[in-house]
Amino acid sequence: MSTETGPNTLNTTPRHIHFLGICGTAMGSVAAAMQDKGFQVTGQDENVYPPMSTFLESKGVKITPGFDPADIPAADLIVIGNAMSRGNPAVEAVLNRKLLYLSLPETLKHFVLRGRHNLVVTGTHGKTTTTSILSWIFESAGLEPGYLIGGIPSNLGQGSNIRDSKYFILEGDEYDTAFFDKRSKFVHYLPELVIVNNIEFDHADIYRDLDEIKTSFRRLLNIVPSEGMVLLNGDDPNCLDVAKNCPAPIVEVGFSPNCANQIRNATHAPTGSSFELFNETFSIPLSGDFNIRNAAMAASAAHYYGVPVEKIRAALTSFQGIRRRQEVRGTVNGITIIDDFGHHPTAIRETLAGLRKKYGPVRLWALFEPRSNTTRRAVFQNDLPKAFAEADGVFISQVARLDQLPENERLKPDQVVADIAATGKPAFYEPTADSIIERLKPLAKSGDVVIVFSNGGFDGIHQKLLDRLA
Repeated sequence: MSTETGPNTLNTTPRHIHFLGICGTAMGSVAAAMQDKGFQVTGQDENVYPPMSTFLESKGVKITPGFDPADIPAADLIVIGNAMSRGNPAVEAVLNRKLLYLSLPETLKHFVLRGRHNLVVTGTHGKTTTTSILSWIFESAGLEPGYLIGGIPSNLGQGSNIRDSKYFILEGDEYDTAFFDKRSKFVHYLPELVIVNNIEFDHADIYRDLDEIKTSFRRLLNIVPSEGMVLLNGDDPNCLDVAKNCPAPIVEVGFSPNCANQIRNATHAPTGSSFELFNETFSIPLSGDFNIRNAAMAASAAHYYGVPVEKIRAALTSFQGIRRRQEVRGTVNGITIIDDFGHHPTAIRETLAGLRKKYGPVRLWALFEPRSNTTRRAVFQNDLPKAFAEADGVFISQVARLDQLPENERLKPDQVVADIAATGKPAFYEPTADSIIERLKPLAKSGDVVIVFSNGGFDGIHQKLLDRLA
């Protein structure tokens, strides 16, 4: 076997890195961090919209719209995002030209994670929030961690920071790595500590059922070292099942009496929540029991690494949230517009429950775009109506990328609306953002709260609402 080295081998550190699908949340965050570290970074994408596009531009990263092979530069390494597939002209060009390419998780493993204490936050829900809180605890405690987060925390100003630190905190996604690597992303992350927030069925485009998802989590827990740690949601039967025969030490975190780190005396107020953990009281300016558990998981991880309780408490109190996670986009004529990334029935239900505790007896309007690879399908046809129980009125748009799904597999949003309306509350199917706004405008009154659920841009509905309700 040849031992020759050069720019197209992993034996040298690449100088110029080109990202295909650069505006994905993780891709964009890592691209920006690599730019900060002195690499020359460029990228291509067809979905170029804020906040990621403007964030990358502020970092000096050049983005070329589309996937024209002529726009692929003479880079040392091509990072191919997991949204890329065969048939994409840029992907085909990379393969035909025999360029060096890696997935994003492989890129991190080879050039960032080896030799570090890696803290990996996993679960169907709460990954971004928990990773953000944990990163902020370490940051405010002066530990200067590296981090990779699938969102942009307000305290940190960016979703990724690659530093020469012994700690690296990652949001660990169970989604597959790339079209050429169908393992979950998180198995590449060399974990020392793993948080498992919860496990539910999701990603219906790549998993057949819940058992397949559990298998993926078992593979993750199987590579946690014996000197590492697993923090497990002790209230979730799926988490408990997955952790059977785990070779690493386990600490259960949750509200149940069987949890070693039991959450006690949870309280909620308009300004946030408070709770007790390991006989200490903590407060966080986020709403809902699910955010209390997120904070408790982060606090437990920091406690394991010896962060003093007072520093954990101060960090939780000063946490400012994450863009697109219950983010208030503005208030106009007394109507508050909130943006949220929620796209799974459980996330929608818990977010609405948290907002109800925060805002009290106001009218909550929920606007939902079925856009994820799971909610576009009929998998949650019966679960979605129940998810909106706390809303006072619901609008659902047309299923995104409808033509990509066989008719018998598609979610029927008109049926979701009919099921909600049958409970006696206003519910409307409107195919576009503009038609939703026109229908909502005469109904919304001062004091109302409008929350938009989408994991995409939703045709700029947030700003359009603020403009048209003015």
